[in-house]
Amino acid sequence: MYKKMLYVLLAAVFVIALTACGSSDEDDAADAEEQETNQEENETEEESDEESEEPEQLEEEMENEEASSDEADAEQESEEEADEEEQQQTESSNAEFDELIEAMEEETEGTATVLFENNEPQSHEMEDVTVTLDAYQLVELKDFHNRFSIPFDDQTDGGVILTEFTVENDSDQDLYYSTLFYLHYFGGSEAAGPNLDLIPRDVELTQILSPSDDDRLLEGGESYHGYLAYPIGEEQLEEILEEDGNVTIDIETPYTEEDEFSEEYRIGERGELTLSLDEENVEERAEVESQGFYQDSISVDNMGGKEMIEQEDGIGESDELGDVTITLDGYQFVDFTPNQYEEDRFTDPDNLVAATIKFEIDNQGDEEIGLNSLTTKLTVNDGSQYLLSEGMLVPYDINDHIEPGEQGELLQTFLLDKEMYEKIWIDKSMEIEIGPMRNADAEDISKGHEITFDLK
Repeated sequence: MYKKMLYVLLAAVFVIALTACGSSDEDDAADAEEQETNQEENETEEESDEESEEPEQLEEEMENEEASSDEADAEQESEEEADEEEQQQTESSNAEFDELIEAMEEETEGTATVLFENNEPQSHEMEDVTVTLDAYQLVELKDFHNRFSIPFDDQTDGGVILTEFTVENDSDQDLYYSTLFYLHYFGGSEAAGPNLDLIPRDVELTQILSPSDDDRLLEGGESYHGYLAYPIGEEQLEEILEEDGNVTIDIETPYTEEDEFSEEYRIGERGELTLSLDEENVEERAEVESQGFYQDSISVDNMGGKEMIEQEDGIGESDELGDVTITLDGYQFVDFTPNQYEEDRFTDPDNLVAATIKFEIDNQGDEEIGLNSLTTKLTVNDGSQYLLSEGMLVPYDINDHIEPGEQGELLQTFLLDKEMYEKIWIDKSMEIEIGPMRNADAEDISKGHEITFDLK
């Protein structure tokens, strides 16, 4: 009996234990299920938040991409339009040149071949008057009629430089202007005027602007477009191409009165445009211009090669001579090698250094300052030696000046012995003395005074 009761009691305890274990497992499973449900809900909420933010962010990114794309497309379209317009202008210009060449062949009974063409415009501004060389071509002309030989240096083979010009008068004042622009070559030692018989008269700039010999009216607000033809003999052309492949064209100034050519009637300053006659010289000239050489006569007149030795810009030291403020702006020392057409002008052409000093002149006096008549002196070797500026190397003529109340640039160039410079002077102090100031008639207007700047 006692054993039976013991078995019943043990069985009851075992049932209770099983029940408790089952309840615990169910609770754990329930807790796990609840935790998993909560996690899924949180993940769902996060995904929902991300999904709600994603469209806005995506839309903004898409808008930015579209804006960038539109901007790039607009820029590309603008570039394409500019290229297309330039291409159309070039094609139009070349077509007009083709017509001129055909007419020239017919007129001269010669055979023409285009050797080089350049469609990059060059401009020279004279206050409200602008002269633009729109394009030019070098044309070989061979076996033409003997009656055209004189301007070709008595040869019946040669070359013709065809030029396209536009002259604009943006003022409301009628002016008077001669467009017989002279072409220079061999470093400026030889010149040629445009020939009026090689191309049709009705397209020549001189005839368009001056239909009669005494009519040179440049009307206010008007623009004039035409061509000029420059003949060059075969031998001369070969020498030009062998030397430096460049020629220059003088741009004259207009005047306010007919048949009055004195300074008081002149508008602006004369200029010069450089024409390279083959691709190699175009590239070489671009490289030279990128070096920023001062435009003294060596550069302007293509007198030879320059190689920079030392320079300094933006010095900015100022002093006064009466009512004139003079500022030392900078200097350049270059190795100068004259070309074959200029070397005879120099005693020792293989031993030259050119020093060009740049000033800014502020003329607040009552008289104009003549740029061609100023006196400057360069003292070298710690003051023990000096040199005077070279008049033939400054880019001014007798008429160039700075008006009262105006500002302008002044360049002064000196020739130094290269050996002396490299061995002694380069490491010694230098000074430059300028003055007295002179008017357009070369009269002293600063009572003999001069000022001195420390150069280096």
